[in-house]
Amino acid sequence: MIALFKKNMSTERSIQFSLLLLAGCLTTMTGGIVAPVFPEMVQELGLNPRWAGTLLSIHALTSALMTPIMGLLADRIGKMKVMIPSLILYSFFGISTAFLTSFPLLLASRALLGAASGGIAAATIGILSSMYEGESRSRVLGFATSAMTTSAILFPLLGGWVGKTHWQYSFYLYGAGVILLSFMLVVFNGISSKVSGMMPSGGTSELRTVLKQPQIWRIYGLIGVAATVVYTVVIYTPLYLKAAIGAGPELNGFVLAIRAVGAAIVAAVGAAWVAKRLGENRAIALGFSLMATTIFTIPLLTHLSLIVPAAILFGIGFGIITPNLYNVLAGHTPPELRASVLGIGTGFNSLGQFICPWLLGPVWKYAGLHSVFFAATALAVLASFISLTHPKTS
Repeated sequence: MIALFKKNMSTERSIQFSLLLLAGCLTTMTGGIVAPVFPEMVQELGLNPRWAGTLLSIHALTSALMTPIMGLLADRIGKMKVMIPSLILYSFFGISTAFLTSFPLLLASRALLGAASGGIAAATIGILSSMYEGESRSRVLGFATSAMTTSAILFPLLGGWVGKTHWQYSFYLYGAGVILLSFMLVVFNGISSKVSGMMPSGGTSELRTVLKQPQIWRIYGLIGVAATVVYTVVIYTPLYLKAAIGAGPELNGFVLAIRAVGAAIVAAVGAAWVAKRLGENRAIALGFSLMATTIFTIPLLTHLSLIVPAAILFGIGFGIITPNLYNVLAGHTPPELRASVLGIGTGFNSLGQFICPWLLGPVWKYAGLHSVFFAATALAVLASFISLTHPKTS
């Protein structure tokens, strides 16, 4: 990893970048390590099926709300002054969840964990954008995004492996926040005086003009729907596999990870190829169609030899959708406003994750677990048709 940037960075800068990369990966870990042990939590704590899934998504809402707020605060008081308490609170609220049994307290703890994760995300992006300029900054942020996608593959495996003895043990992994902080305090000593940001003048009025475009909101909606469909798999597939084939945390972690493998590979090397041949709109429609097809089959599969290929195909669909949605979004946005507009898109991704159990929890309770996947299929099919209505980018 560091070798890729050795020619352009000092050893100190390389270490700083590596630590920021790990901090970014912690935000991915916020929900990733819990999903494999979620069925055990539901069973042991006797959680209400209608609301239980909210424990896996509430952090997405608070993170989406807090990231822009913490970003503004970081620009005013310094990025490390936001990073330090965020890492401490991340570990505190993450670990404390293991010792709570009341649903309201569990929900509050997960919500506060998401807020702390938003602080880490804002500080990490702020420091990286202050350390690098121009093409170098684009390369670094792209590499960071790739690493976070890879971590999304590893964390479900790690959470399932650690939680195989008892589900509470997975929550101890959040202690990584304090461990990382101990290194950052040494390596980033004095950097808070170097990193500061300024809001561009006139940016607010220009942003309002861009956000008046109907196609922007259509794209935001598709980003949210994609996140909802993906989180249907994250939340409800472990529950289905446990009931259908007696899957434990390790197997559930493997299935969730293999889904992310398909997404990571295709997003890196296949999404642009598909878009070049079909056009971005048709590529997005194809991705939603693949997701719809595979999520429809989940309640019909009981053999691992069929479940794994379906999970990979689902990941391929998502891997096609995500980069192309953001490419379309960027095509409708002036270069100087792309960071803000794409950032709002990231917020819609988090909101889609949060909405998932609120939308599908009642379906699970009143119509059964199978109907959850059929409802998500309908959402993906609808999104596939809507994606074809996007105006072509220039």
